[in-house]
Amino acid sequence: MILLPWVNKLSKKHILLILFVMFLLGSAYPTAKLGLNASLPPILFGAIRMAIVFIFLIPFCKIEIPNKKYLFPLLGFSLSMGAGVNLFLYLSVNVSNILSPIVIGAQLSIPLAIIISSIFIGETITYKKWILIIASFIGILLIGFDPKIADEILGLFFICCMAVFYALAQVFSRYLKELDIKFTNGFMGIVGCVTLLIVSIFFEGHTVIHLKNLHFEAWLMVLYHGIFCSLMGHMAMFYLYKFYPVGQVLPFYALFPVFGIILSFFIFGEIPTLIMVIGGIIVITSVFLLQKIR
Repeated sequence: MILLPWVNKLSKKHILLILFVMFLLGSAYPTAKLGLNASLPPILFGAIRMAIVFIFLIPFCKIEIPNKKYLFPLLGFSLSMGAGVNLFLYLSVNVSNILSPIVIGAQLSIPLAIIISSIFIGETITYKKWILIIASFIGILLIGFDPKIADEILGLFFICCMAVFYALAQVFSRYLKELDIKFTNGFMGIVGCVTLLIVSIFFEGHTVIHLKNLHFEAWLMVLYHGIFCSLMGHMAMFYLYKFYPVGQVLPFYALFPVFGIILSFFIFGEIPTLIMVIGGIIVITSVFLLQKIR
């Protein structure tokens, strides 16, 4: 079988592992909708997910106070990824009746990470990257003008906010490479859980009642997100980074919207419009190429 050169360099078992991880990431959107439909408030969903991450990582974490130079990026990463990403991810899914636009919109985290890195770290953005960054935003704007999602703009806005926080988390994570990944994610779990729990208490209220009345399906979905999407998905990617350069693995991230859209079709019967398909192709292709060029 003839594959792209950068794919040929990966072993078959690692390609299957990457595809499985992309399936997990793509499945986060329709499964979140199932959980939210089953009586789980969106912000509380994120809080419980982060609690699961923290609880499962406790036995594997060496409790220690990191060097002072790591405190700010560690807190920044934890608030961005643990709180910001989860907050706007579940808010976007909660207010959206159509999932395809927000699954595609999540891809903006890659071009946004490049822009933020250039602002705060001073990384150079070549003209080729600028073209692809602009193209990705044009793709999202195209989707935004689709008459079918006239009532879905708030969800698209929330997912763009999520993309900003995800991009910030990627920038902060560059300063944490020397820390143990289990400690980093465990710290993110507790910070994200506490932050989202406080926000949930103030804005959603009746937290104890919500927890008591959660349906079995809601618990199943939040456990799936905490164990599979967070722990298994992210740990698998860090495992792959031990064998391959980041630039060889990252392009596969362009595939998770494909899985998300396919699963949304099978679970909810969603059929993307022609405008969504065209906009999605522009965004996914731009993001894929952004992660290939240097």
